[in-house]
Amino acid sequence: MPDDKPHLPPFEPPQWLRNPPAQTLVGAFWPRGLPPHTAVLRQVPLPDGDAVAVHDDLPAVWNGRVAILTHGLAANHRSPMLVRLAAKLVARGVRVFRWDMRGCGAGVSLARSPYHAGCSGDLGSVVAAVLGWCKADAPREPEIALFGVSLGGNVTLKYLGEDPAAVPPAIRSAVAVNPPIDLCVAVRSLEGPITRFYDRHFLAAVERQVVDRRRARPDAPEPRRPRRPRTLYEFDDSFTAPLLGHADAAAYYRAASSARHVPAIRVPTTILTSRDDPLVPFAMFAPDRLACPPAVRIVATDHGGHCGYIGRTGRDPDPHWLEWRVVDLVTA
Repeated sequence: MPDDKPHLPPFEPPQWLRNPPAQTLVGAFWPRGLPPHTAVLRQVPLPDGDAVAVHDDLPAVWNGRVAILTHGLAANHRSPMLVRLAAKLVARGVRVFRWDMRGCGAGVSLARSPYHAGCSGDLGSVVAAVLGWCKADAPREPEIALFGVSLGGNVTLKYLGEDPAAVPPAIRSAVAVNPPIDLCVAVRSLEGPITRFYDRHFLAAVERQVVDRRRARPDAPEPRRPRRPRTLYEFDDSFTAPLLGHADAAAYYRAASSARHVPAIRVPTTILTSRDDPLVPFAMFAPDRLACPPAVRIVATDHGGHCGYIGRTGRDPDPHWLEWRVVDLVTA
């Protein structure tokens, strides 16, 4: 297969943002005035009776290209990166669909079951719904690009590789950013003395989501827990894994991790990650641990942290280097 994927210019952070935690935190908490939300809210029913919310941003002049954006852990369609990226793509004539995983964002009351790191079937339902909506609005089949960040990147890769023959031909490309393709390695790495801050942050966030979901859906199942979890691993061991029918967190992580599915991916896919990611150890992308097929390439930057990529000014219209590279890939 010829390498026709666009070349990406190198990422160059400003001198004061070469530190991985700084990139990670600034990238997450520096929204700088997000564009207003004008998307049309839609719903996608799922086979088990739940539903998810999908937000449809239709440009004034649609060029037939479509992007489906998947958020990360404890996030939703209003995640700053997704909001900015949607605005950039819509300005280029791309129709953008941002979906809230089960119980997230606008879909908090639509699902009894929780979302999880391996919910590729839900993404498949969203893809099918998007194809139907687009075909109703245009005479020809759209060209769809998938984008997933962090946990959403793992979901995207799993969807593409677990049953590649079932992926619609309208899916032309995909981008996964800092995906934790080996969930056990990623979650366990958060328990170190330096990364414990992130573990506590995510644990508090997912526990808030459980409370919100129970308020919106009192009928939502919740397993009995012997004690309150102290880490994200313990949360998945006592909450996520039992609800999904797994014996423990380790079994859940094995089933949900995308690494074993990547070799089967046929859609041209870019995995963009950083060597200094404090949340997703770069070692999991080593050639002896991940077999990439010709359709998949890994673009690794020296800096960027976890989903930060705040670059030097001058190259792009704003410092969000990652978002402009995604625009390049989607519109190539």
